[in-house]
Amino acid sequence: MLRKIGLHTGLVLACLSILLPVLWIVRTSLVPESMAYSSDIFPHFSGENFRSLIEDNGFLRHYANSLIVATGSVVLALPFAAATGYAFARFKTGGKAARFIMLATQMLPAVALVLPAFAMLRTVGLTNSLFGLTLVYAALNLPFLTWILMGFFEGIPVDLEWAAMTDGATAWGAFWHVVLPVSLPGLAASAVLGFILSWNEFLFALVLSGPETATVPVSLAALQTSNGVQIGKVSAGIVLAVLPLMVASHFIQRYIVKGLTFGGVK
Repeated sequence: MLRKIGLHTGLVLACLSILLPVLWIVRTSLVPESMAYSSDIFPHFSGENFRSLIEDNGFLRHYANSLIVATGSVVLALPFAAATGYAFARFKTGGKAARFIMLATQMLPAVALVLPAFAMLRTVGLTNSLFGLTLVYAALNLPFLTWILMGFFEGIPVDLEWAAMTDGATAWGAFWHVVLPVSLPGLAASAVLGFILSWNEFLFALVLSGPETATVPVSLAALQTSNGVQIGKVSAGIVLAVLPLMVASHFIQRYIVKGLTFGGVK
């Protein structure tokens, strides 16, 4: 009995250590700036931080920029990642060396890539544009999404494709009509993970975007001024920024559970 009480107490404390910072951010976003550092748990609540963030700092525009860029990068990268991942999984294209090289690109520090990306975008006149940032994010997401989808495709029994080709389907037809529908949970999980990576990215957005094309991370970083951090607005921005990630997390849990079993032969 004492052992169970001790275990449950430890779990409760561990949960509180994770939840309390999040709850404190929510609390700070709902109180006036002058009370942000107050020790009172329930001071006077106000929506002033959200109003000022939206009206004075143009946060909704930056919010929309993040949605456009994150969604667009996934839409661009996912078809190429699906085709590449399928080629790696089924035909062993390039062998193990190609897989390693693709994975090694994810090991490069972002600071080593941001300047070449800036130079290329400046050459084609796409700096300070949402389309240019979307292209860069799609390129950054492509190896990661390919690696994830390769694992999902390897879990699909090849017998399904053979059966389709026995009935007269081509290799492309088997991929389009059999493999892709079966792998929808994997595609959805990969899309959500790619969206989260693009949504949270800061360095490329800082260098490649301008005042009108800034994303949420850049917008929040701008609230740290020479006069100090505008903690109320930062907290309000964090609360708003987390909302899409909460929705994405809901879907990723749902589809990853499906993806773990979608390779079974019924």
